[in-house]
Amino acid sequence: MNRENRTSISGFFLLGFSELPEEQEIIFWLFLCVYLVTMVGNLLILLAISLDAHLHTPMYFFLANLSFADICFSSVTIPKSLVNHILRSKSISYIECMSQIYFFITFANMDGFLLGVMAYDRYVAICRPLHYTTIMCPRLCIILVMVSWVITHLHALLHTLLMVQLSFCADNTIHHFFCDPYPILKLSCSDTYFNDLMVFTVGGMVFMIPFTSITISYAYIFSKVVKIPSAQGIKKALSTCGSHLTVVSLYYGAIMGIYLRPSSSYSAQDMAATVIFTVVTPIFNPFIYSLRNQNIKAALGKIKRDLLKDSRITDFWISQKP
Repeated sequence: MNRENRTSISGFFLLGFSELPEEQEIIFWLFLCVYLVTMVGNLLILLAISLDAHLHTPMYFFLANLSFADICFSSVTIPKSLVNHILRSKSISYIECMSQIYFFITFANMDGFLLGVMAYDRYVAICRPLHYTTIMCPRLCIILVMVSWVITHLHALLHTLLMVQLSFCADNTIHHFFCDPYPILKLSCSDTYFNDLMVFTVGGMVFMIPFTSITISYAYIFSKVVKIPSAQGIKKALSTCGSHLTVVSLYYGAIMGIYLRPSSSYSAQDMAATVIFTVVTPIFNPFIYSLRNQNIKAALGKIKRDLLKDSRITDFWISQKP
């Protein structure tokens, strides 16, 4: 069957959250502010880690990759919604929609894999501290991140290729602000059984790999922590994991609430949970890690002082000119 017969529409309409102009305006400014803060927050973390030599360690290498993935994740969904509001349009082309699905799946899964790798890093740091530098060598860190990128891209490619095989007939209205795979599957007039099967099998495996890593790592961590004799030692060990556990809870809470069930059960009410997953989590990550991490705060403070110092030097030389 050729492409023309498989897909009889050229695009979709994104209804967003509301049909009322006043509410649309509020949502636009809210999304714009969230997107800008997400970009600035994650870029500051990348800047701090790249400029401070003390942060050139495995933990911050993974955190830098998480910040990069969050920047890309937010950029997949929010900008199109903002542009459509400015242009007074709700349309998204078929190619744009399939591209959104591909990159949405890629960066959503990448967040999960990086959280799994970071959990393993915390396990080695707490349970095997004497061997930490040997185990978490630069070579292993790069391999873990590269393998994560390869798996997530292949997973996204699988689901996108399956999606383009579906037929979309009369109804092309998406009750969402971006091309979420589940609402798209509900619009199809083809049989989506195989798509749902791949979500539960391949998608389930991709979900379980980092989730298992996190579960096992923290099982070992907590078994080690309870054996620490001093309360101060327990507090220090848990403080290194607190930020990570907070992000993990937000991420997997939203994932399990939305995507671990058949696409036919997806409803408009699930859009609120998707917002937590796609909009809230990326903006929370830089605040959670920077506010709870003294090293990140110190690096950002140093960058601020250096910028102020350079500014004063520039002002001085300008004032000396005749």
